[in-house]
Amino acid sequence: MMGKQYETVIGLEVHVELATKTKIFCGCSTAFGGEPNTHTCPVCTGMPGSLPVLNKQVLDYAIAVGLAANCEITRYCKFDRKNYFYPDNPQNYQISQLYLPICRNGWVEVETSGGKKKIGIHEIHMEEDAGKLIHDDWEDVSLVDYNRSGVPLIEIVSRPDMRNAEEVIAYLEKLRLIIQYLGASDCKLQEGSMRADINLSVREAGTEKLGTRTEMKNLNSFRAIARAIQGETERQTELLEAGKEVVQETRRWDDAKECSYAMRSKEDAQDYRYFPDPDLTPVRIDDAWLERIKAAQPEFRTEKMARYREEFGIPDYDIEIITNSKRMADLFEETTAICGQPKKVSNWLMGETLRLMKETETDAEDIRFSPENLAKLIALVDEKAVSTNVAKEVFEKMFLENVDPRAYVEENGLKAVSDEGALRKTVEEVIAANPRSVEDYRGGKEKAIGFLVGQTMKAMQGKADPGTVNRLLKELLS
Repeated sequence: MMGKQYETVIGLEVHVELATKTKIFCGCSTAFGGEPNTHTCPVCTGMPGSLPVLNKQVLDYAIAVGLAANCEITRYCKFDRKNYFYPDNPQNYQISQLYLPICRNGWVEVETSGGKKKIGIHEIHMEEDAGKLIHDDWEDVSLVDYNRSGVPLIEIVSRPDMRNAEEVIAYLEKLRLIIQYLGASDCKLQEGSMRADINLSVREAGTEKLGTRTEMKNLNSFRAIARAIQGETERQTELLEAGKEVVQETRRWDDAKECSYAMRSKEDAQDYRYFPDPDLTPVRIDDAWLERIKAAQPEFRTEKMARYREEFGIPDYDIEIITNSKRMADLFEETTAICGQPKKVSNWLMGETLRLMKETETDAEDIRFSPENLAKLIALVDEKAVSTNVAKEVFEKMFLENVDPRAYVEENGLKAVSDEGALRKTVEEVIAANPRSVEDYRGGKEKAIGFLVGQTMKAMQGKADPGTVNRLLKELLS
């Protein structure tokens, strides 16, 4: 007998830390790291009598993200208090938006192996982040660090439109790109500046009614998200197959053990006693304000890709990789503007840059070398001032420390030997020292010349142009 067919239904709550210099309701620094409780003041530590003042940049970023995600912007919006007690929540309430969130009813389009699909966005609201608890097992205490408390967040709440991990990751990638292109956040999952909670339920295929959902927290990589979706889908399906009920609750994903466990029963809005925050005035957004933000929207990835095809004529594969990160796209455009050689710039980004990023586990947004230095390196190769191998060696140094390639080549005596007389002398010596290979080559073994080129390059410490070496060898051997 065939078992029942089940369908997974997924909605996401994505929290994004905004890239403002100061917190949402006070002037404290939002910098990541810092000694515990040094980026704090009476407002973000919830001292009685302190009053919040809204950071205008937070509102601008929230509107910009909303416009890019096709949302309606709420022209009259308010902040609410979400009341709950937790040690890292200093006021015993969190300032958020329930009744009049800044953005509503949007969507983004994703592409997966199943084709294009629109994922609906129910709302985007602004709120403050909580502090952080540090558990000290040795002393058997929990310590509170309020540096993160009051860091501005937007929460992007999707509709339950996703059906599998591939769609979820495509949606997150799309949001991440939009937000990075806007400069609204660096969206680093590992530093917590982008966090996703997954609401997942399983239902019998073909039914309209949604199943009971659980919410999963603690997901800080795309791999963990994919595994958590797989694990929770299997857990709920097994319960339904056995005729048991799924309990509505919040679960924590443990990536090391690849399983989730219950944290608490899921609260509903009424459990938080939401009410409008009496300390913050409502915000009215007029036409001029909206127009100003619309006018400042950047060129997003889709338009960039079309323009690159048109303007630079580099392969589609290169365009995809380069535009997949704002930093890469900026590097490509700025270097090309200096040297006017899009294909060569693209080759360095696609080859050595990607290789070193992988080796050093560097995020594209953290690439350190400047467009000026990459343009100088390309010029050095064009002038045959350095060989390709030396250029790669210089690039590695540049990637790690953003050194000036011209200065580095001078200081380390890496300039290619362009004096053909000196080169010819070395080639003659290599021929004299390797009679066996010379014989092989003259006997029709074309490959033997490769060994002789290698020996010459070794003797020249890589400072010769392989093309010239090859030409001189053939000349002298014939």
